[in-house]
Amino acid sequence: MTASTALNQSIQGLAADLRAGKTKARDLAEAAIAAQALHEPKLNAYRDRNPDYTRAQADAADAAFAARFDLGVLQGLPVSAKDLYAVAGYETFAGSPYPLPMFVKEGPVVRAVRQQMAVIPGKTHTVEWAFGGIGMNPHHATPRNPWDAKDHRAPGGSSSGAGVSLWQGSAVVALGSDTAGSVRIPASWTGTVGVKTTFGRWSLEGIAPLSPSLDTAGVLTRSAEDAALAFASLDPLVADPWAFLRDCQQAEARQFTLGVCEWMFEGNSPGVAEAVRQALDELAKAGARIVKVDVPNLIALHELFRRGGIAGIEFAAFINRPEMAKWKTAVDPIVKSRFSAIEAIPAAEYIARLDQIARMAAEARPVFDQVDAIVGPTIPITPPRLADLQSVEAYQTANLLSLRNTSVGNILELSGVTLPAGLDQAGMPVGLQLLTPNGADERALAMAVAVERVLGTPRARLGAPPL
Repeated sequence: MTASTALNQSIQGLAADLRAGKTKARDLAEAAIAAQALHEPKLNAYRDRNPDYTRAQADAADAAFAARFDLGVLQGLPVSAKDLYAVAGYETFAGSPYPLPMFVKEGPVVRAVRQQMAVIPGKTHTVEWAFGGIGMNPHHATPRNPWDAKDHRAPGGSSSGAGVSLWQGSAVVALGSDTAGSVRIPASWTGTVGVKTTFGRWSLEGIAPLSPSLDTAGVLTRSAEDAALAFASLDPLVADPWAFLRDCQQAEARQFTLGVCEWMFEGNSPGVAEAVRQALDELAKAGARIVKVDVPNLIALHELFRRGGIAGIEFAAFINRPEMAKWKTAVDPIVKSRFSAIEAIPAAEYIARLDQIARMAAEARPVFDQVDAIVGPTIPITPPRLADLQSVEAYQTANLLSLRNTSVGNILELSGVTLPAGLDQAGMPVGLQLLTPNGADERALAMAVAVERVLGTPRARLGAPPL
């Protein structure tokens, strides 16, 4: 099976073919390896990959199939892992210059992947310590957004290699993490689907931290149906992933009321707001109820985020541990430029910010008495060219904008999904963000599947990137 063939098949289709003996896990592994060989290092999705190890994992999955062991949806399928996750067979750098000996034991999310005998073909790049939304990393080089063949544009961060690995054909699921948008930003900018889980729903054990109060594990996939199935196969609360997918497939756009948040449409790059409004018009024609909603505290929320929120404070506490001295010394200057202000924040201010966040989250909950989801552009700006981000000032301006709409989901304790709405005037993907209440992950995914049925899959909606 070629990489392009695998890329065109859904997880459901690939899983059926594996169980029917029409393809082998080894075939998919060889397709993933071929895709890596074709596109690396140009796209630079991976910090580390190991073809022999990939083949060995696939052969084990095939042996399990031959012995009539069906261990789960992901058996034999290639799943890339962000380089924050501890994965046996690969070192964890968390985007830093040095491996982390304290992150070698796999946590529950990776164990769920392993228990199904999925194949992990490598560790995808991350922003150093996941501290940034653009996707840049001076230590290991920045992945290239596959939608611009001429200029090196940002892939989105901090899960910067995740969406790239999906389009290059080396994975059908990408493990990421999201503290202020780090799953949804790369998904939006690469034209894939990203799932931000409810805080605390998926364990963070075995994942290098940025902000323990905000970090969430999540996935990126090539379609909303794939996202629903991947989520269900890894989620500890879903008993039957196939039944969950069937439930999602029965959802229809006309069942949902979508609350348009006009603040998210402010200051958008040319074509971004237009693509999302066009998608909403199509959903309205399909019967979805589109209304405007007032989400309280958004200006205050963004101002708090601009001042570092709580993520910067919690990361500073982690990196200032005595055993982290080597890693702190090596921190990229763009990240380090924010340290002095963050480290000067007193404990009383940190506690006040926690209280403020809890209050803002509580005040936002009544919005969902009116709507099933808050909607808007996932990111207000087009993926910037790296050449335009060479100064600290230029980077920080773009970084804050990249995180503006997505950080709402983390600070207000929401779950959500992003999926492609169209292309902007620069020909780059635009995401439509669906934010749902805390704990409503199932609703978010059912809604995303219903929306995708109207708009089309990423490949149908956007076409294919030039790679």
